[in-house]
Amino acid sequence: MKMYSEKIDELQKYFKTHNKSKEYLGHSAKVHSVGWSCDGKRLASGSFDKCISIYTLDRDRLNKEITFKGHTGSVDQICWHQTHPNLLITASGDKSVRKWDTRVQKCVATVSTKGENINIAWSPNGNAIAVGNKEDLVTFIDARTHKIEAEEQFHFEVNEISWNNTSDLFFLTNGQGCIHILSYPELKKQHIIKAHPGTCICIEFDPTGKYFATGSADALVSLWDVNELACKRVFTRMDWPVRTLSFSYDGKLLASASEDLLIDIGLVETGDKIANISVEAATFTVAFHPSQYLLAYACDDKDTYDRKKDAGSLKVWGFSSD
Repeated sequence: MKMYSEKIDELQKYFKTHNKSKEYLGHSAKVHSVGWSCDGKRLASGSFDKCISIYTLDRDRLNKEITFKGHTGSVDQICWHQTHPNLLITASGDKSVRKWDTRVQKCVATVSTKGENINIAWSPNGNAIAVGNKEDLVTFIDARTHKIEAEEQFHFEVNEISWNNTSDLFFLTNGQGCIHILSYPELKKQHIIKAHPGTCICIEFDPTGKYFATGSADALVSLWDVNELACKRVFTRMDWPVRTLSFSYDGKLLASASEDLLIDIGLVETGDKIANISVEAATFTVAFHPSQYLLAYACDDKDTYDRKKDAGSLKVWGFSSD
């Protein structure tokens, strides 16, 4: 444990001087989803106001670049291509998936789907897009032709969906606390892991390919070995259902958030607390930068002057406090 105690001290010390949050107002309603492009140069946010805002990161500040409009319903989740820094996809309640390109600054493809979409994932190899709707139907789309390749109707509550890092297994979390693992593209059932006593809400793979983490309604985050499918440890510092997770670029840190008024940042290898971020409202989305210890997040904040209105803001934490 000695090697870890030095690492813990070093990281805790770093965040004592890098704990500044900056707030950006980009939307007229609640922000549902934030995410960084793979090169870390851009941050995107999707909102209940039907828009997607794109910011560019300039050393220690974000600048608003463009607002993408076109969806006629809430933008519930955004997802960038894992190797192409200009492409992102969005899932909306308007029964469509859209692909956007920041080079031409517009929507380059629209795919109509059967229901109100809430979750979206892009396979790490870039070939496929999966989108889940409120009726627990998951639609698989060819990312190049934008044709629907398959539809899979599940008879349980499907929450978050994700591929593994090699894109040959498809994972989904469900309302019975299970993780279902299917082969891809065959979509044959490989394993069902009973992960939590409560609803399994979110799932996230670490960049090194060693672990994945799940967050649950039981307020726990569990860390799993990808190859053994064994639970390695449980993070227990939350009191409310864990809604969102993100690993740091090096796989060393795991951020988790809920309705607790703090975002927890723990050391993956031991579970120790490294830092936390105080927030004023429930947090629904967090995303670590792909090459720096910066965390983007969005809360259910209200407008300072009108408490009935959503603030529509997002924040980035981890800037130097000097």
